[in-house]
Amino acid sequence: QGQRQAHQRRAAMCSAAVEAAPALEGNVLAAYGAASASAQLPPFDKIEADQVVPAISALIDQLQAELEALEASVGEDGSGCQKWEDLAAPLETLGDRLGRAWGAVNHLKMVKDSEALRTAVDEVQPRNVEFGLRVAQSEPLYRAFRAMKDDSARYEALTEAQRRIVDSEILSAELSGVALTGEAKEEFNKLQQESAKLSTKFSNNVLDSTKAFEKFIEDKALVEGLPESALALAAQTAASKGREGATAEAGPWCITLDFPSYMPVMQHATNRELREEVYRAFIARASSGEVDNGPIIERTLEIRKRKAELLGFGHFADVSMSQKMADLDSALTLLEELRAAAYEPGVKELEDVRAFAKESGVDYELEHHDMTFWAERLREERYAYKEEDLRPYFSLPAVLDGLFGLINRLFGVTIVAADGEAPVWNPDVRFFKVMGEDGNQRASFYLDPYSRPAEKRGGAWMDEVVGRSALLGEGGATRLPTAHMVCNQSPPVGDKPSLMTVREVETLFHEMGHALQHMLTTQPEGMVAGIRGVEWDTVELPSQYMENWFYDKKTCMAFAKHYETGEQLPEELFDKVVAARKYRAGTMMLRQVHFSVTDLKLHSDYVPGSEGGVFAMEKEIAKTTSVLPPLEEDRFLCGFSHIFAGGYSAGYFSYKWAEVLSADAFGAFEEVGLENEEAVKETGRRFADTILAMGGGRDPNLVYQDFRGRGPSTEALLRHSGLAPATATA
Repeated sequence: QGQRQAHQRRAAMCSAAVEAAPALEGNVLAAYGAASASAQLPPFDKIEADQVVPAISALIDQLQAELEALEASVGEDGSGCQKWEDLAAPLETLGDRLGRAWGAVNHLKMVKDSEALRTAVDEVQPRNVEFGLRVAQSEPLYRAFRAMKDDSARYEALTEAQRRIVDSEILSAELSGVALTGEAKEEFNKLQQESAKLSTKFSNNVLDSTKAFEKFIEDKALVEGLPESALALAAQTAASKGREGATAEAGPWCITLDFPSYMPVMQHATNRELREEVYRAFIARASSGEVDNGPIIERTLEIRKRKAELLGFGHFADVSMSQKMADLDSALTLLEELRAAAYEPGVKELEDVRAFAKESGVDYELEHHDMTFWAERLREERYAYKEEDLRPYFSLPAVLDGLFGLINRLFGVTIVAADGEAPVWNPDVRFFKVMGEDGNQRASFYLDPYSRPAEKRGGAWMDEVVGRSALLGEGGATRLPTAHMVCNQSPPVGDKPSLMTVREVETLFHEMGHALQHMLTTQPEGMVAGIRGVEWDTVELPSQYMENWFYDKKTCMAFAKHYETGEQLPEELFDKVVAARKYRAGTMMLRQVHFSVTDLKLHSDYVPGSEGGVFAMEKEIAKTTSVLPPLEEDRFLCGFSHIFAGGYSAGYFSYKWAEVLSADAFGAFEEVGLENEEAVKETGRRFADTILAMGGGRDPNLVYQDFRGRGPSTEALLRHSGLAPATATA
């Protein structure tokens, strides 16, 4: 009760400070940042770019004063803090208030980008980074946590989650340079500032180079082969860019590098020249001129290597691994096991595509821009269906109904539409509430489903809006978590709903898995609730686990209904989709292994400034991870935002590491029988009570054993992929 009252007094003082500052009058972002860290959601519809700098600057000023007061109460040696709540409560409040406000800005930067917003973020970001370093490098706070750890009686008296927070705060401080002094600390902090700027610039360059490519086509012969949905999207894009009257039947059409536009060209366009032009533009994104990410990559790797040296590590990969389940050797060992299992199947898959193209009358050697096209033709013949045939059965409204039904079946919660109950940043954004079995609300989330290449970053992601916290709720209640799920799937065209590809359905299930871990946590400690404090190489477990349910017949057939007639997806067609899941599994596995190994090697073995640079190293790695060597001009790394503008640096392997866990976790349901409803329900509740509930408050190895009763095995992943285990080679 005492810590909650102290929190409320601080919130009241902050609100008063905003009201007293004339420069912030009418600034909704400032008011949101100063508000009590409660269930209030960001005013996304009212935040403007010109509010960002004054609001974030004022908030940091306030938090700086609070930090200094906390440090004074703790004392230089950390001995002034004897109670957990005297240290953890104010620190959680500090992080939460800045996280909510800056999170809202950063989110808008990714989904509603503008030049004004970029300028504002660029101006205030250094202060945000500086304050983050100030907190992370606080010696009084570090010593206070260190004192808790070193006093065995105090440490053991803490809950398991609180001990995890202590350990995490100590490690985080050490990795943030708390032990550095003098010139070393000054250098480290400068590198951290530069790194943040480079990450933002990298992301901007990818978005700008993607937007810059526009190919208008008026001759229908040039778009031959493109399915009706792709033509409709291309015409709609052309109309949005000033070509009024554009139609799917007569054009004109506009092709872009946005994935819903790019991929149909590679899969279906019969015109080789069009495929080649679009492919070469895609692999060259952000690799020349003012948007060239090549120098940014080189400098980023140089910075990371130097930061690792300052912290006493041999390379940055070891810095990354210090916060994960795996170490570098075990990650590389897993990747080699998967590579060895996938390589020969990958070679055979390439030979099959080439042979099929030759049988189909092709008299030229297949090149990179031909592979996806002919692989799709072979898949159509082998499994006797076209991807386009499936779209009418996967309208977004029906898929959501099916997904929500699955979640209710497995975890006992009900998802209900709550549109209009929270501010949104675009009219297409949906808002939902998650209700518990007792009828009380447990969480909420936003869904932003459609591609908007002019303002929205590509890809798909989930992030938190606010996290669950026993401290930061209102009136003694626990604050409930809110997430946002962002996808870039095909938008509605004309009066048709969004008709999804299989991959888009998988992606929606994937992001919902992330959101469920954030929303269904029962962890009261806000600093390790939901996805917070979860080791990065296990955070993909729930997301990849959820993808498996799309291929469960009972689940899929419950929602796979034709959007016009209501007819159910034919059972034989579903069976073909499941069989096709293993199509080119070796190639797909090698692709992910290539990304993962390249990431680890760049952050461990690469020496900045080496002859040939990062592109030479990537091509050397490709000799064992790719059955078709990349083109010399391939600059995929210039668009590899995961590791150069995201959180996956020396951590992309986490996708494969977690895929082993997720396949094995789904294996628990297969073992009890997917048709055994009671057993599925019981196993689902156990998954919810362990993997989804415990957050970062328990060691992930123990959490997994709580659910599975043993450690993970690669058997299920290789079985699902149709790849036989192989003996790993050095």
